[in-house]
Amino acid sequence: MTVLADILARRIAKTGPISVAEYMAECLLHPEHGYYATRDPFGAGGDFTTAPEISQMFGEMVGLWLAQVWLDQGAPAPFTLAEPGPGRGTLMADILRATRAVPGFADAARVHLVEASPTLREVQHATLKGHEVTWCDSVAELPDQPLFLVANEFFDALPIRQFQRDAKGWRERQVAVIDGTLGFGLSTPAPIAALDDRLEDTRPGDIVETCPQAGPIIAEIAARIAARGGAALIFDYGGWHSLGDTLQALRAHEFDDPLAHPGEADLTAHVDFEALAAAAPGLTALPLTPQGVFLERLGITARAQALADKLSGPALESHIAAHRRLTHPQEMGTLFKTLALMPQTAPTPPGFAP
Repeated sequence: MTVLADILARRIAKTGPISVAEYMAECLLHPEHGYYATRDPFGAGGDFTTAPEISQMFGEMVGLWLAQVWLDQGAPAPFTLAEPGPGRGTLMADILRATRAVPGFADAARVHLVEASPTLREVQHATLKGHEVTWCDSVAELPDQPLFLVANEFFDALPIRQFQRDAKGWRERQVAVIDGTLGFGLSTPAPIAALDDRLEDTRPGDIVETCPQAGPIIAEIAARIAARGGAALIFDYGGWHSLGDTLQALRAHEFDDPLAHPGEADLTAHVDFEALAAAAPGLTALPLTPQGVFLERLGITARAQALADKLSGPALESHIAAHRRLTHPQEMGTLFKTLALMPQTAPTPPGFAP
């Protein structure tokens, strides 16, 4: 058992089984033994690699998209340029570099990073050296001004609850101690009002996931955009409408049993984009678009070709592989989706119309 597994087992023995959401929160954010509290999980030396770490082209496309939306809305100044869960700060660094030539953008931008991990804040500070950055503990701390926000693989790491359909209602999936080790169990059946609408499209045994934190976070973001203007651009893996068990663990770039190494593996779940859109009723949710399609519409292939002209040998091969990984349907191109939340009066931005 890991140290955290032993802590959780003793807690469960004393107070009873815990929800999947409680388990995820402890594994990721325990102050001493949580995954994000103890390490930099990104890149070859970590457990997974995100799009900004694969290629600078991702951040460049995102930056120019944000700049165009900013211009389309009258170039408000000042405005908040925000990223929750910014990893190493690579995406924000690429955004700021790509937008340097956009007149007025850099002067008007007030960069805010929403980050809970002290370890990652230090990494971000180094990555963004030379830029004025404000760190926040939550999106509720973002200023009351136009908000242009990008979230890449942020919502998949928020703790989820899992409910298994029963003939007479729902059983919550829980983490318990079974034969001396952590295992999954189920609560007694009970009706759950928030899932009444899911009785129509599920059968006994089906699992539905909810993310208690996602709705309030989106509501905070949407309130600022609806009142002051801006946009939210969200990249993540998932789909439209939750159905099935999507909880997964990654450790050393390999899939792992979610209960095997608490605090030593990254835990995530697929994002229900329908639920995100529903939490922002005052905004327009543009059609959910595959990441590869979105990036191609923004011109990533032309950018890739321009960069390739300056490369040769292994560097060129790595560059071609990075472009493929970001856009190809068998790589991240289809698995990852893109959702934009916009003011209802704003013009449709690039990437969401053929």
